[in-house]
Amino acid sequence: MLREWDHLPEGFLSARPGDLEGLLGGPGLIHLPGRRPEPLFVSVLLHGNEPAGLEAIQAVLRDPPPGGLPRSLSLFVGNVSAARAGARRLDGQPDYNRVWPGGDGDDSPEHRLMARVTERMRELAPFASVDVHNNTGLNPHYACINRLENRFLQLATLFGRTVVYFIRPRGVQSLAFAEFCPAVTLECGKADDARGVEHARDFIAACLQLAEIPSHPVAHHDMDLFHTVAVVKVPETVSFSFSPGAEDLTLDPDLDRMNFRELPAGTALASVRPGSPVLIEARSETGEDVTAEYFAVHQDRLVLRRPMMPSMLTLDERVVRQDCLCYLMERMGMQ
Repeated sequence: MLREWDHLPEGFLSARPGDLEGLLGGPGLIHLPGRRPEPLFVSVLLHGNEPAGLEAIQAVLRDPPPGGLPRSLSLFVGNVSAARAGARRLDGQPDYNRVWPGGDGDDSPEHRLMARVTERMRELAPFASVDVHNNTGLNPHYACINRLENRFLQLATLFGRTVVYFIRPRGVQSLAFAEFCPAVTLECGKADDARGVEHARDFIAACLQLAEIPSHPVAHHDMDLFHTVAVVKVPETVSFSFSPGAEDLTLDPDLDRMNFRELPAGTALASVRPGSPVLIEARSETGEDVTAEYFAVHQDRLVLRRPMMPSMLTLDERVVRQDCLCYLMERMGMQ
């Protein structure tokens, strides 16, 4: 069952992520009125160890403009049980940003919950959708979109000039909401990055002030647009580490410094056990195995076969297992 409130629960504005399960009882949807009725939808804590969205929305609501919110706000608070544990997700839980309509997987309680949130918000005809995240590696702040349409691009560049277009993985919140409103995902740096909270706060406040999202094209010189072409994972059967040992794969201990850098062919990401083949797997946005297109083993090192730009490289072994090693991107021009 979807929990809904038409007001802020008492104590919400001062609550820490770990407090929310006791405060809300579980995931929930909070609706706050504003002068313009079409709500801005904001989702936070789809991953329990990513507090930027919660802290940003708390900052916005602690200091509302005179006269109240200029636009209605619908706030979805996600994986509060993982937030209590300070984890992306708990063991045995699905990823809360892989269970939205349009994805794969079982008909789990989480799938049904996100389907209900999506159905409810479709009824309310949101002005726009904003999903706020942190990440665990060294990445710039950037916005992601799932449609190359002017209003999506305009919304994304309101956050910054770095924009990433992707259509995989499926089952993410922004893809589900892109069916009925402009939708963006904000990546706000590491969880301890205060600038990320401020950046998300300013973006949400600006969205609440907007009367409409421009529909004209974004000027080419105002945007760096990248296309995610593959997701890279370490198979469960492969052991790995960031320090030399007996593992199959030893990843570069400074791996996340390669994020958003255009790396030349031959760049080494890891060393492999002598005589081993490529020990990672890359799949395209259509799910095709493209490992051989992007990676090779040369002198027991895992290297790029072609120039590429990675994102989301992380030194967090748990995140690598729960999500992926990285995404591969190519710079994209607009027609």
